Amino acid sequence: MANVKIPPDLESVLNDAWEHTQNVPGYLAEAEARFLGLLAACVPAKGAIVEIGSFTGRSTVMLGKVAAHYGFGPVVAIDPHNSPILLGHRGNPDNTSYEVFLESIRAAGLSNHVQVHVAYSSEVAASWDQPIRLLWIDGDHSYAGTKADLDGFLPHLIPSGVVAFHDALNAFPGPIRVFVEDVLRSDQFGAAGFVHSVAWAQFRPQDGYAFRKQRSLLAKRASRLIPFVETDKELRGLTKRRYRLSRFLVPHSAMRPQDWMRLVDAAQERRENLTH
Repeated sequence: MANVKIPPDLESVLNDAWEHTQNVPGYLAEAEARFLGLLAACVPAKGAIVEIGSFTGRSTVMLGKVAAHYGFGPVVAIDPHNSPILLGHRGNPDNTSYEVFLESIRAAGLSNHVQVHVAYSSEVAASWDQPIRLLWIDGDHSYAGTKADLDGFLPHLIPSGVVAFHDALNAFPGPIRVFVEDVLRSDQFGAAGFVHSVAWAQFRPQDGYAFRKQRSLLAKRASRLIPFVETDKELRGLTKRRYRLSRFLVPHSAMRPQDWMRLVDAAQERRENLTH
């Protein structure tokens, strides 16, 4: 497994990327955007950056600015741009976020650094044949939709690559359940965590077992959120307060690059502890 290296100019690169990202409408918080930029710059694997769910391009711009600076390939942005939830189709079923998305990419100077797929992720996954270093899942937040996104592209995630889900600590049924059941409870994955509502884990099929304790402790806390959101009903009153308390108990503060580096590079020490 390759070790993580923090580029010496990372802070200034993230600052510049955020300057462009904050101008794009969307629901990605600053700490989440900066963490995505960290992943784009530092994941110690070669392959594509794949984004499922682009909307108006907020995360696309952050990923694209960082990837372009460090000379990585284009960000693959997959979205049919017709979300009835985000676009309010009750008023106009022909609404689309595509033109706004394109303008966001143009304004950030990324037209040549983003590979756009106006399609459902399942359509792209059916013929996908490239290795992936960073898989960013922010599409259909239902359980079935999130599960399909992971299953469709996980076979292409290469060792040391990272998968990340948006809104795992917001009241949606898919991201948190898929992250707990398919990622945290699997020895295919190593270091894992949350940064605000972003859930992430490094794909380590060869030594993921060495991180089992860390993942299990995180899964124990995170799994308490699943019963609150699995019915996809709006949380109210006491139930909402209990959900917020359970969410508060899941570690999800912003992470410094050095702390992330130490966490994902801890496999050797963990393996030695397991063998003694």
